[in-house]
Amino acid sequence: MGTQERKEREKEHRREEILNAAQKVFFEKGLQAATMDDIAEVAELSKGTLYLYHRSKEDLYLTVMVRGMETLYRMFAEAISSDRPTMEHLTRLSETYYEFFDKERNYFRMMNFFLHPEFHKQVTSEMLDACTVENQRIWALVIDLLEKGVTEGLLRQELDSAATAAFLWLSLTAILVRLDAQYEGFKKQLNVDLKELYRKSTVLLLESIMTEEAKQTIRPALPMI
Repeated sequence: MGTQERKEREKEHRREEILNAAQKVFFEKGLQAATMDDIAEVAELSKGTLYLYHRSKEDLYLTVMVRGMETLYRMFAEAISSDRPTMEHLTRLSETYYEFFDKERNYFRMMNFFLHPEFHKQVTSEMLDACTVENQRIWALVIDLLEKGVTEGLLRQELDSAATAAFLWLSLTAILVRLDAQYEGFKKQLNVDLKELYRKSTVLLLESIMTEEAKQTIRPALPMI
């Protein structure tokens, strides 16, 4: 191994150490309470070393968040990799999104914190671009599946696939955000189980974009839980 190659490997290893330390700190404290000193302590590095790799705490936060986006993309891609009908794949995407929420709760929270407008002012354009690229991969996967459904005559042709993807994503995310923060409150005050509501909402949302013919032939097979 040459000197340059060894240095690159060492640099990559250091970058991974910093990222692992940052993830641990952000998961435990969140962005606002966490400090670069906290991350440096966990990584067992000087704070100055951290700034050699990341310009700010916020940029480092986004780098960790991209990990979560990559995880979600892999889960989505795996969910629709089998040879199943399109509507089953759409249902499976919803189930997989819930699985991501349930198993990767900290990533889910980071991704939703990213939506705060004020946060965008504190990060570099390079990191915003990196997030955009990863985000577009996820959107493309969902949009392509929706367009396939339109081509097969399962989904209404007058609906724009990108807008439909946003409609489904925002609707299901809104329930998950409430489930994360107010699950017990909804059960006590309204006797509404948000976990069940999420699953039933998947059927209702898909039904709203299906053609009348598809409703007659496929609707009975959708898992109304």
